[in-house]
This record gives sequence, C-alpha cells and structure tokens, in this order.
Amino acid sequence: MIADRLLIDCRVATMAETGVPYGAIEDGAILVRDGRIAWMGHAGDLPEGFEAAQIDRLGGRWITPGLIDCHTHLVFGGDRSGEFEQRLSGVSYEDIARAGGGIVASVSATREASEDELYNLAVKRLAGLKETGVTTVEIKSGYGLDRDSELKMLRVARRIGRNAGVRVSTSYLGLHALPPEHRDARAAYVDKAVDDILPAAHAEGLVDAVDAYCEPIAFTTEEVARLFDKAEALGLPVRLHADQLSDSGGAALAARYRALSADHIEYTSEAGVAAMAEAGVVAVLLPGAFLMLRETRMPPVALLRGRGVAMAVATDCNPGTSPMLSMTAALNLACVQFRLTPEEALTGATRHAARALGMEHEVGTLETGKAADIAVWDISRPAELAYWLGAPLLHRRYLGGEIA
Repeated sequence: MIADRLLIDCRVATMAETGVPYGAIEDGAILVRDGRIAWMGHAGDLPEGFEAAQIDRLGGRWITPGLIDCHTHLVFGGDRSGEFEQRLSGVSYEDIARAGGGIVASVSATREASEDELYNLAVKRLAGLKETGVTTVEIKSGYGLDRDSELKMLRVARRIGRNAGVRVSTSYLGLHALPPEHRDARAAYVDKAVDDILPAAHAEGLVDAVDAYCEPIAFTTEEVARLFDKAEALGLPVRLHADQLSDSGGAALAARYRALSADHIEYTSEAGVAAMAEAGVVAVLLPGAFLMLRETRMPPVALLRGRGVAMAVATDCNPGTSPMLSMTAALNLACVQFRLTPEEALTGATRHAARALGMEHEVGTLETGKAADIAVWDISRPAELAYWLGAPLLHRRYLGGEIA
C-alpha cells in the first residue's frame, strides 16, 4: 500500500461504535492517502510492504476525530455585551428582545458590515474553535433578515470553508427574528423569507440546510412549516431551534419533517422526545446558552437516553446568548450542567454531531474511507477533554490528512 502519511505511536479514540469505550485502539496507526483514511488499526497489523511519504510519530498521544461544532452563528457584526450586563441585572432575554434588542440588535450591525469585515471578524472567532480541535463547523445566516444581507452572510460562510482551515456546513436561518421594517407586516416577511430569499440562496449554491427559530417570541409552527415545505421542494434538509423557552411543539414539528436535528429542547415533552426517536432526529444540546441565560430547566437527557435519541453537543457561538469560542468548554458544560458522561459528550462532538449535519459518511469517526480530519491531544485519557476547563490541550489538527 502506498500512502501519503502514516500516523503512528498514538492511541486512537475512533469514536466508532465498536463496543469498546471511545472506540479506543491502543498503540494505533493510521495510513492516509488522498485526504482519506486508507487503513487504520493496531500498529502491529500494518499492511505488509506499505510505503508512506511522511511518517508522523505522535509520542503516545491520544487522537480523536476532528471535533464538529454543529450549531453556530459565527458570522455577525458587533457584539451584545450591553445585553449581557442587562441580563445580569435581572432583565429577561424575552424582555430585551421585545424592547428591540436581542437578535434585531445584531441585524443592524450585520447589515452595516461588508463581506470582508464579516469574514475577518468570523475568522478571529473561529481561531478559538480550531484551537480546541474543531475541523468542521456549521454556520447559520439569520442576522441579515433581508435578501442582500442573508446572501452576504452565507457567502462569507462559504468563503470560510474555502480559506480558513475548516469544513463548513451552511444553514439558512431566515426565520430567526422579525426584522424591524416588517414589525407591522409579519406575513409579508414570512413570504419573503420563504419564497424569495431561500430560493435565491439555493440558486447560488449557498445552502446546505434550512433552519428556523420556533418560539412564541419568534415564529409559529405554521410559519416554520411553510419554510420547511419550501425546503423539501428544493431538496434541502431541515433543522430547528426547538422548545428552548417553552414547549411550543418544536420537537414534534422537527420530527414531522424528519429534521436532521432539534436544537436546545430544554422544554421538550416526553411526547416530543418519542417523536424525535421515531423520526431519527438528533438532539443538539447547547450548554453555553443554558449557562449564559441562567436557565434552570434542563433538556430531558434521561428521556433522550431512554429513547435512544442521539445527543450532539455544540457551542451555539452567537453574540447574544452564547459567546463561546471553545469546543472543549462546551464538552465540560454538557457534563457539569446536563450530566452527560465524558464519553457521551465527546460522542456528541464527533459521531452524533456529524449526524446532525448529515455528514456522518464523511466525518465524525475515524474509520477507513472517511476524511482524515484528526485532532491530536496532549492528554493521558479521553475524559480529560471534558475535564479541563480552558486548558490548552490540542497538540495538532489534520484536515484532509494535512497538518492544519
């Protein structure tokens, strides 16, 4: 076998379902060819007569799949630190939103910024994710809320995927908030988001999936269903911000459309969890927003476990409710706040996160044929990735078999 690179002298947490914790292989080795894993297993079982142009000896370090942040709002203008101060003084997120703050405040700053400005700001934020092992990131629109600005955000996301050392999956989030100019013309904005902006973005090849925010302060299940019907007609998968602040039927709606994921889900009912399980919808847990909003209603983790619903973990990086730039911090918070085990949390940032993006055949586990997206860690056991809070644990990232 001829390979471009051999990774050896390493312990491999494949995160595949092998019946072994973390899918671990002690004394592992990986052969990479053309950006993909050509062979992997125990070093003693390397194919006879193999050749590798580059040999990387990793000093016994642990390697995992590159981490996947499957829910972010990475592209935006400005910040909302003032609202952070307001919330600390007791003002609720809903009150801030109804007073013209919240998402709408980010809309103005995003509309005013150029594509270059948005790109440069997002790449600075992305650095924190990459330093914590991320090789794939989902990026949503939703801070433009008009045709030109939504397309601008999605173009920036695509540019990040081309130039910034990560894989990017994009989500059109036109139904995120009602823009100020449509405050008295709600139906007209829904028409525009569904029938104008989404088709335009799709025609430019800017959309991998369609998302929406389903809450009383945002959009109703009927409005979201209109958007999802359009997505289906265009052949696009959907995902949903569901049941974050109330049990508004979001999880059941996501299940009805066989969404890739239902995200937040703090208020999802037992019936909603059952519907997600039946439809194969991934639950994306977002502990950063839970922390920043000082929520007390936890996602129904025990019900999700009991029903066998896959649980992903993400940062929800955004300017208002989760200004988090560390994937390992998200793992820690998922364990501390939601009582996930370290293995569940890491699975949530690898195998299950890949499912939440519809990318499970490409990334998320270290298996023959998949992309050689790999994180190398200075740790003695995989649980440390969820144990340390803020420690610099990453030794190296590979993206498509190349050092990133």
